[in-house]
Amino acid sequence: MNFSKINRPPVSVGKISHALKKEENAGKIVVVVGTVTDDITLLEFPQATIAALRVTASARAKILKAGGEILTLDQLALKAPQGENAFLLAGSRTAREACRHFGFGPHQKKAPRILSTGRKFEKARGRRQSRAFKV
Repeated sequence: MNFSKINRPPVSVGKISHALKKEENAGKIVVVVGTVTDDITLLEFPQATIAALRVTASARAKILKAGGEILTLDQLALKAPQGENAFLLAGSRTAREACRHFGFGPHQKKAPRILSTGRKFEKARGRRQSRAFKV
C-alpha cells in the first residue's frame, strides 16, 4: 500500500473481467493496490468482489450494477485476514508515456524528447531512414 504513484498503475474493469474468466480465479476476491478504472468497451461485467485503494465513479456504477461488491483494503483485512480466496491484479507499469523515452544508446526505438511536433521537427538527416541514414 505504501507504493509511489508510478508503482500503483490503474487496472481497468476490462482487465478484471478477463482475469475472472480463468477458472482458477472464479469466485475469488480481486485485490488491486491502485485505482480501478472504467472500460467503455466492456458491455457485460461479471459479478465480483473487488478490493482496491480507489474506484472511479463510472467503474463503481458498472461493478454495483452487475451485483458486485467493492471493499477497501481495510475491509478486506477483516474479511480475509490471511488473504485466502483472493488474488492480486496489477496494471502495466510501462504503459506510461514517459516509458517511451527510456532506453540507452542508438537503435533502441526510443521516442525523442521534443517540445514541438509537426512537419519541420525531428525529420532531418540522421533521424529518418528516408533522409540518408538513421542513427
